[in-house]
Amino acid sequence: MVDEVLSQNEIDALLSAISSGEMNADELKKEEKEKKVRVYDFKRALRFSKDQIRSLSRIHENYARLLTTFFSAQLRTYVNISVASVDQIPYEEFIRSVPKMTVLNIYSVAPLEGRILMEVNPNIAYGMLDRILGGKGSSVNKVDNLTEIETILMSQLFEKAIVNLQEAWSSLVEIDPILEDFEVNPQFLQMVSPNETVVVVSLNTTIGEASGMINICIPHIVLEPIIPKLSVHYWMQTSTKARDPEAYEKLSTNLQQASVEAVTLLGETKIDIQQFLNLNRDDVIALNQPIDQALTLTINKEPKFYVQPGKHKNRMSVQVLEEIKGGTDSDE
Repeated sequence: MVDEVLSQNEIDALLSAISSGEMNADELKKEEKEKKVRVYDFKRALRFSKDQIRSLSRIHENYARLLTTFFSAQLRTYVNISVASVDQIPYEEFIRSVPKMTVLNIYSVAPLEGRILMEVNPNIAYGMLDRILGGKGSSVNKVDNLTEIETILMSQLFEKAIVNLQEAWSSLVEIDPILEDFEVNPQFLQMVSPNETVVVVSLNTTIGEASGMINICIPHIVLEPIIPKLSVHYWMQTSTKARDPEAYEKLSTNLQQASVEAVTLLGETKIDIQQFLNLNRDDVIALNQPIDQALTLTINKEPKFYVQPGKHKNRMSVQVLEEIKGGTDSDE
């Protein structure tokens, strides 16, 4: 039994019917006591909650952005990919909705069991192929008779795109996707049983002059080990990654090799234009820096040390006397 929430308009209509005598309050109580039965279709078993579907939607929204950037660079044309819908349906229903001749990429996603299916509409697939071969990206549906060279070119393109799937899923689990198969006829493909629940992510896709859909079919067996991670509680948790010693060492080494500008200001003064114009050889300009006071050493124009001038190996040098500590929130 499912609790139904009435809208304000439905509540007002119900109160109006009771007050006008059109509906009897006793009859309502009698109906409430009766058992409510809902028809449940076991062929369309809902194995994912709305919360989990929303999490999958978020992951593939990121995946769509990554694919947009990837295909834009690979095909050098306008690309726009966005999530149209995320649904859970029986595998049989998904296969029936796929065109008889289309482009099917089958990925294994170790360490997860099962395989993921990516169906690319022929209109989109051939637009990609046309761009790879130097065309404008116009679509000519000939997926039923792709040559061996065309098949290799397309499978290589989708094999390169694996890194985007890996990155999009990294927030949930580290996977190692591999393009296992490239098919054009869904009738020869049987990944799971017909009644198995699958999540189908549909992506609206525009590439050059072609537009169509990319559908990603994820069987329940693939998602089963990570279902707890799809809940909102997991997403709200903050995790801190352990420091990578090797990366830290490389970063420290690179920072130590960075060049900075160190300047010591001997002193300053102000003179007017008339004095400047009348300057002659051997004239003396008095600076505002007393001899017995320390000079300021600046690093990239920021004062960092008090120093005193001198010589080191017959070169003009300064000796650090004291560090200039700047005021920060942590000092309070």
